[in-house]
Amino acid sequence: MIRTHRLAAGVCALLAALAGGIAFPGQAVADETEQAAPKVELVLDVSGSMRTADIDGGTRMAAAKQAFNEVLDATPEGVQLGIRTLGANYRGNDRKEGCKDTAQLYPVGTLDRTEAKTAVATLTPTGWTPIGPALLKAADDLQGGSGTRRIVLISDGEDTCQPLDPCEVAREIAAKGVGLTIDTLGLVPDAKTRDQLSCIADATGGTYTSVQHKEELTDRVGQLVHRAADPVVTPVATEGTDQCSSAPTLKSGLYTDREEFGQQRWYKVAVDPGQELRASVSVAADRAVNADYGVLLRAVTVHGREIVRGEASGLGRTDVISTGLRYPKAESDDEDTTPETVCLQVTNSFSAASGVKTSPGLPVELTVDVVDGPSQASDVASFGLGRGWWLLGALVLTGFLAGLVWGWVSRWRIAVWRSN
Repeated sequence: MIRTHRLAAGVCALLAALAGGIAFPGQAVADETEQAAPKVELVLDVSGSMRTADIDGGTRMAAAKQAFNEVLDATPEGVQLGIRTLGANYRGNDRKEGCKDTAQLYPVGTLDRTEAKTAVATLTPTGWTPIGPALLKAADDLQGGSGTRRIVLISDGEDTCQPLDPCEVAREIAAKGVGLTIDTLGLVPDAKTRDQLSCIADATGGTYTSVQHKEELTDRVGQLVHRAADPVVTPVATEGTDQCSSAPTLKSGLYTDREEFGQQRWYKVAVDPGQELRASVSVAADRAVNADYGVLLRAVTVHGREIVRGEASGLGRTDVISTGLRYPKAESDDEDTTPETVCLQVTNSFSAASGVKTSPGLPVELTVDVVDGPSQASDVASFGLGRGWWLLGALVLTGFLAGLVWGWVSRWRIAVWRSN
């Protein structure tokens, strides 16, 4: 009986080892690249409504000042931080002048905590709420460099400078492909303020947070500033075309683009013999869209023959829909090493809800990765069963031999039992 258990355990160990070879291929080592200094600008609403005393017994302005002081003390050394205000200087009733009231209180750069705190201490709730113009100026403040760029907007009310819709402003900023994220925080917001701030954040892939207490404001602003210091891959802005022949040629990397509703965008990738193309695409619904939509990613030859495709569909329950594909280019039997031009086509079937603007187009994020083709030893699974038949054969042979040994042991035990 002991020998039988040992034999069974040995067979199981062998099968587990073979299965482990399939399930756990060698891990790739990620390249480490030096990140540029991240930039953050805090945009603070200093309009008259910030005098309201409804946050832990104090005014909204007092809560914002306390949060700024604590965040400035805890800002990481590598973060370049600036402060911009809106509604802080003009005290009159001229709407045209009030909608120009945005100024940079502290320039984006290496942080001098004492100087920044002194500037914040001088703020007094004053005028209008020009959120749209402030966002445009803040985007200009963060120009240059390749590191993370983030705007943190703190406001307690709607923009009062329509028709310059701050949500449309955020979409225009995102459409420029500058890799800038806008996070918004609403101080004791009503429904309209919440909807507007949420729309601004959604347009750039940021977050919205409703704040009711001083501790919540301090914690959230601090989290966003520290998040900017985390290493990230900054997408490269590109512009697809309506046909493959004029499409931009992309290398391995992360790219952003804009695609109109129901539009096609084309890109080109060069794939050498023995390499594999891996591509994925995500299209975001940054505004209200109708239900039942889909995204299609196709790899075709320059002559229009489809090689492989990936597709996904949605019912209106998600904001982002993604799909991908893989294309291994076989090794050439001769000495021809000419790369193959593969055309990538991105198509969406989104349609805008009633009354929703269709321009700019929907945000598109495209990932392209051209790697060495998988080998028999390191990536068998990528070929399905194409090159994995030998493993299947090894498993069958192992099972057959295990059955023979098990039968021999069983007959031997029976013979011993009869003789006893």
